[in-house]
Parts: sequence; C-alpha cells; structure tokens
Amino acid sequence: MPSNDVRNLLHTAVPTAAVGVVAVAVGGAVAGGKGAIGAAVGAVLAILYMGIGLWVLQWTAKTLPQLFQAMGLMLYVAQLLLLLIFLALFKGTSLFNAKAFAFSLVVASVVWMAAQARAHMKSKIFYVEPDSDKNDKSQKTGSSS
Repeated sequence: MPSNDVRNLLHTAVPTAAVGVVAVAVGGAVAGGKGAIGAAVGAVLAILYMGIGLWVLQWTAKTLPQLFQAMGLMLYVAQLLLLLIFLALFKGTSLFNAKAFAFSLVVASVVWMAAQARAHMKSKIFYVEPDSDKNDKSQKTGSSS
C-alpha cells in the first residue's frame, strides 16, 4: 500500500477507533458489561467493514480504474448484505446489548465517512500526472518566425 493510502487509512481509522472507545465507555455506563461489549462489537465491525472497503476501492482504482464506480456501488451493497447477515445471525442474542451495538455501529460509520471525506480533501492528489520522459526533450510549439 503506498504511503498516501496508509496515511488516508490512518486519518480515518484513528478517529473512528477513538469514537469506538467513547462508545464502549458510554455503553458500559448505560447498559453495563453487555452494553460495553455491544458497543465494542459495533465499533470493530464498522472499522473492519469500512477498512476492507477502502482497501478494495484503492486496489480497484489502481488495477481496474474503468470499474471503480461500479465496484464502489457493489462494495456498499456487499457491506450492507454482510451486515444484514451478521444481524440475522445474532438476532435475539444475549451476548451483548443490541441498542449499544446499533448506536456504536452507526456513530462509528458516520465518523469513518466524515474522516474519510476530510482526509481526501486534505490530501494532495495530482490531477495531472507529470511525465518526466516528455519533459527531457525540448520541443517547440507554435510558429518559428
């Protein structure tokens, strides 16, 4: 992974993890141990889904740029389906508090998206790629008179 990609990942994962820690503390204070576990599961799930999604999109942009937009749409649908499968598997569970899980998952996802948007706006991305081979030869453009 190039350093710019790692930097963007850090600028999104660190704030999300910090919010996850706060959500665990709030979940523990409000709903006890099961609330803390639910908040932790929600935050970890959001970081995993969003992190894997970011990695897949960066890989697609580098290897198959013509499929970038379609892959983005497919990725978001796949993330929602995986979340639906996770919710179906743990429906009615007593392992963790479902409200703390849902709150943590939503807040962590929103923070991830906001941090990712901020990191993208702050990154310096060339919109024109400099080509050193063409710049070595001096070429005249225009009339010679």
